[in-house]
Amino acid sequence: MVVHFDAPDPDYPLPLINEIPDEDADKPKEAYKLTTTLNGFPAIIFGAATFSRIYNETDHISGVTPLRAARLALRYGINVFDTSPFYGDSEIILGNALRALGPEFPRHSYTLISKVGRYPTEFDYTPDAIESSIARSLRRLHTDYLDVVYLHDVEFVADEKLPRRGGNHVAALGEESEQYGLNENQEGETYTDKDHKILSAVKKLFELRDDRGVIKRVGISGFPLPTLLRLAILIQKRLGKPVDLVMSYCHLTLQNSTLEHFKSEFGPRAGVKQVITASPIAMALLRPSPLQAHPAPLEIREAAKRAVQLSEEWDASGTGLPDLALQYTFARAREIGVPVAVGLSTLEEVHASVKAWHDVDVEGLATKEEWGARVKSVQDLFRDVQMLDYSWATP
Repeated sequence: MVVHFDAPDPDYPLPLINEIPDEDADKPKEAYKLTTTLNGFPAIIFGAATFSRIYNETDHISGVTPLRAARLALRYGINVFDTSPFYGDSEIILGNALRALGPEFPRHSYTLISKVGRYPTEFDYTPDAIESSIARSLRRLHTDYLDVVYLHDVEFVADEKLPRRGGNHVAALGEESEQYGLNENQEGETYTDKDHKILSAVKKLFELRDDRGVIKRVGISGFPLPTLLRLAILIQKRLGKPVDLVMSYCHLTLQNSTLEHFKSEFGPRAGVKQVITASPIAMALLRPSPLQAHPAPLEIREAAKRAVQLSEEWDASGTGLPDLALQYTFARAREIGVPVAVGLSTLEEVHASVKAWHDVDVEGLATKEEWGARVKSVQDLFRDVQMLDYSWATP
């Protein structure tokens, strides 16, 4: 199905800003305001995929809750928003909210990240589609520039170059580097026409950044870390300049923290200035009610169920495991200098996220013996079935 970039957008009208509730729950707790920045990014990035029917009901996304959540985030210092045309109407809803918040938070006060190449019905990495997609994103987000644009989910279009699609891929940095296309003498080597599609798309993004200024930074995003590293190296070698950012998801979690091994490779080998992680709850794997169609193998999903049961020993409310997962990701991200994109839908989720960061960053939660014992007990459940640091096949 062809993407029609000029098709009319759905309408999500908002009340006047002075008619939208601004109560105690809409105010930040001063002690929890973010102060830590990583290369200009706050420690927490607002993941706005939640502003879609993928994660929420129509009544939620068409009301004022998304605006209130974005406003509270900005008041806390979460001033980077991540969206995508793939996330349904997310760009429209986020853009409307930020436009309404303009008097309090003008455009220069926040950073907008969007993506190109993946859409609800298909992938299209052609230069013409990229240009049309950017134009539509600018219109939807009510801006004349985007701070960051990722080429979205590159592994679906590129040659993955993985000897196995599921498993622990850390060996790609050592004894199995040749099988992953990551041996030093393989740098810059393309394997199929699929890789050329990546190069052509990134070249177009570089043009929009360097010649026309509608993009400030260019990145690639996706799931498998070896593929992202190989493509980042390929782009620098073949196009003569690096991408600015790389984002992966589900690779800095209680179940899989292999980003810690790969993160240090992106700068020296590919010139990447910033690595970002997303999905600290591992695509809802580490929640009491995970996605029914989660791509993880059965052994991982069963271990996660046992982790939920175990967490009820220290928190009967059902939030024990997701809280621990978020704290763990924040602790590891803080250690290696990686911002975390967190999906946020409500005021409560914004408050909870900044509290979790405060507990780690200011209160030193990760140094507490009891907290460390909880982390170990959960990770042992994955370790016992040989699924700790296991990356499932690309969803």
